[in-house]
Amino acid sequence: MSHYSHTIGVRNYRFVDLKDLMAKATPPRSGDYLAGIAATHAEQRVAAQMTLAALPLRTLLQQPVIPYESDEVTRLIIDTHDAQAFASVQHMTVGDFRDWLLSDVADEQALSSLAPGVTPEMAAAVSKIMRVQDLILVAKKCRVITRFRNTIGLADRLATRLQPNHPTDDAIGIAASMVDGLLYGAGDAVIGINPASDNVQQVTRILHMLEEVIRHYDIPTQSCVLTHVTNTIAAVERGAPVDLVFQSIAGTEAANRSFGIDLALLAEARDAALSLGRGTVGNNVMYFETGQGSALSANAHHGVDQQTCEARAYAVARRYKPLLINSVVGFIGPEYLYDGKQIVRAGLEDHFCGKLMGLPMGCDICYTNHAEADQNDMDVLLTLLATAGCNFVMAVPGSDDIMLNYQTTSFHDALYVRRVLNLKPAPEFETWLHKMAIFRDGAQVQLNEELPPRFRNALLKIST
Repeated sequence: MSHYSHTIGVRNYRFVDLKDLMAKATPPRSGDYLAGIAATHAEQRVAAQMTLAALPLRTLLQQPVIPYESDEVTRLIIDTHDAQAFASVQHMTVGDFRDWLLSDVADEQALSSLAPGVTPEMAAAVSKIMRVQDLILVAKKCRVITRFRNTIGLADRLATRLQPNHPTDDAIGIAASMVDGLLYGAGDAVIGINPASDNVQQVTRILHMLEEVIRHYDIPTQSCVLTHVTNTIAAVERGAPVDLVFQSIAGTEAANRSFGIDLALLAEARDAALSLGRGTVGNNVMYFETGQGSALSANAHHGVDQQTCEARAYAVARRYKPLLINSVVGFIGPEYLYDGKQIVRAGLEDHFCGKLMGLPMGCDICYTNHAEADQNDMDVLLTLLATAGCNFVMAVPGSDDIMLNYQTTSFHDALYVRRVLNLKPAPEFETWLHKMAIFRDGAQVQLNEELPPRFRNALLKIST
């Protein structure tokens, strides 16, 4: 077992192993306090961060925070590591790596080439010694582009997931939210529904409804019902029109087991979706969601801090070449991210780590009603993430998901940030919005104030 130490003044701080050092170096968050692994005060945290900054990057590859023999996620990280991609930075310490990432030498091409050589622990470690502006600047330089029926992740564009959930899966209620969102230019990342009744029959019914709308209006987007991966495989076997396969994932084998999945099952699901050949411009068929605290909430974190566990989930996602991966940053609750400040920091960390590892990161900028946060905090995180080049965000009627009972971003929020930062939807979707007269040309792209003719009576058609 390796020991790490650092002296500040007359105090010498010792850290028993790498995961203890990583945990103590993490900016404050309630989940790590709940787990009993956080720094006890600011000076100890600074000592840990200074120790971490001096640590060779190679150490993070050589000393897994969860043993190789007992965790298939660790085996995935080690066995798929690209040594050639890592070669350009292998001589660096974590602090050197931060300096390099912030330099002009680390441009879009250099970061893209490096991504397969970055392990989750490397990304998490360097994020712990970065300021907010550092996380934004480096993520902004990372470009990750994916495709299914449109192209997501291009420069100066921000996609949205249209999320028309309904507490009883009522067709008219879903249709009303869907049409409302489309009229605000939402839905290019995916039209994704969390079903209230999570069974194969209901999933199949919703998939057919979404397929009818997308085909009827020739919308260049993709649909997804956010059910368990086994339900989606069963729906494929029944001939359902599955575009994207969804699954919540985590950063340890034990946490994934608590979700009822393993790596082999995810591979099976991806193969099932690919067999349908439903993509028109690409074949990225997976949609993953994650969140800091998921491993801890399942008592499956192995004493590893929640942010490092979260970054390890991105190694799982990377294996299956997803169209979308989404950090649902404040959804698990204040036990893990207590307030707006912690949620903002976590969202920027997640986006940075995912992008650095070569993933198409989005963020559900959200909070639960018992957290010490409000919509102003979400406005801050939305603006910062859009500045950092986030691939997509959520778009929900009025910011309030009436089925999942949490607060997120609205159609209006997405429109705000697109306008203020001059961002556009995915190019194929933007062309469709103009064709349908939902958007019209002016000094900038603006919403048409009148309902386009082809959308008249749309609610009646969809609901029947």
